[in-house]
Amino acid sequence: NRVYVYPSHDIPAPEGQRQDWFCMADYHVFSSDNLTEWKDHGVIVTQNNVPWVKPDSYSMWAPDCVCKDGKYYFFFPSSPKSGRGFAIGVATADNPEGPFTCEPEPIKGVMGIDPSVLLDDDGQCYMYWAGGPMRGAKLKSTLKELEGEVKNMEGLPEGFKEGPFAFKRGGNYCLTFPWVRKENGTETLAYAMSKNPLGPWDFKGIIMAESPTGCWTNHHSIIEYQGQWYLFYHHNDYSPSMDKRRSTRIDRLWFNDDGTIQEVIPTLRGVGVNKATERLQIDRYSATCNASVALLDTIDTFRGWEVVLPREHSWVSYADVDFSDMKNCYMVANVMAHENTSFTVRAGSPKGKVVAQAKVVVKTEGQRPRDYSGKWMNVTAEVKNVPNGVADLFFCCDGAEVHIDWVQFKNHDKY
Repeated sequence: NRVYVYPSHDIPAPEGQRQDWFCMADYHVFSSDNLTEWKDHGVIVTQNNVPWVKPDSYSMWAPDCVCKDGKYYFFFPSSPKSGRGFAIGVATADNPEGPFTCEPEPIKGVMGIDPSVLLDDDGQCYMYWAGGPMRGAKLKSTLKELEGEVKNMEGLPEGFKEGPFAFKRGGNYCLTFPWVRKENGTETLAYAMSKNPLGPWDFKGIIMAESPTGCWTNHHSIIEYQGQWYLFYHHNDYSPSMDKRRSTRIDRLWFNDDGTIQEVIPTLRGVGVNKATERLQIDRYSATCNASVALLDTIDTFRGWEVVLPREHSWVSYADVDFSDMKNCYMVANVMAHENTSFTVRAGSPKGKVVAQAKVVVKTEGQRPRDYSGKWMNVTAEVKNVPNGVADLFFCCDGAEVHIDWVQFKNHDKY
């Protein structure tokens, strides 16, 4: 009942390394039981503690991990001490968070990157990797050696492909992969299907289109968790000027009746449920109408973003907010405006029941005039209608432009 994520780890390149390229020295593992709150279990494998990896090569690219017979097998690529290119190694552990022990040598007969391992229903394992033609092979029961010949994956489209991820659903094998279409220089996520784990494959199309901001890569994994399928992928949200430093995203994934995959439209909201008492970063919206987001600080991007509602009837929605513990409550919002304005929070739709209405007064006249235009401040508003359980919220501008950093709901003290 817990999800574990084994990502690569982008870091700023140290002196002496190529400054405009991928730089990865180790792997962490993260886990969550609600897809919202994540725990970092720390480093599980690092480049200078693997016997066969070239020291300070900063080449620990996309990995994978599978569990077989109660043991965890972590597959990862890196630059070997001898020879050129990339090799793929294995580390094992008795627990998903480690500690992991690395094999002294990489898997023989494999040169490439981005390993993916599929554990089939009969217990047989298959590994897929990139670096030249997409390839695959059966693994021995130890999961540390190949069994049989290496096969090129036939039936895939022309164009650059890498980062394979394979899974099985309803008797169909799905081989998914980043793919660069000829007319565009950035990666899509695409897939093919087969009745056999090593193909030949029937190309089906796109899972996710190219990044609208031009992030060159998009690697991914797909899992089913508690009855819902999810697509894990990445984007350079926190490094908008450097697409070689990327962060993990998650969105829901759906299938058609024939087993084909519906295209995933990326959302900033992602997945998981937030309690209303948390600070809701509504810039990570589920949907938007005539609104936008902007970085609060273009230097320290980890300060996050703000929502800009530029005019009346513009809005953003933020899905899955849990009001189960809320009774008589009020709302606090961190906002900024240049003219007096207001915004309304509604449940279910832009015209749904009013949850709260916040007045944003930045200018007053009279004996004690003030002018807070262009400055961040907190505003409060009583909650008129507390939603039942989990609700989708819509933040709707009622007049002049308003900027919103975060929103939070609080019970009155007597409750």
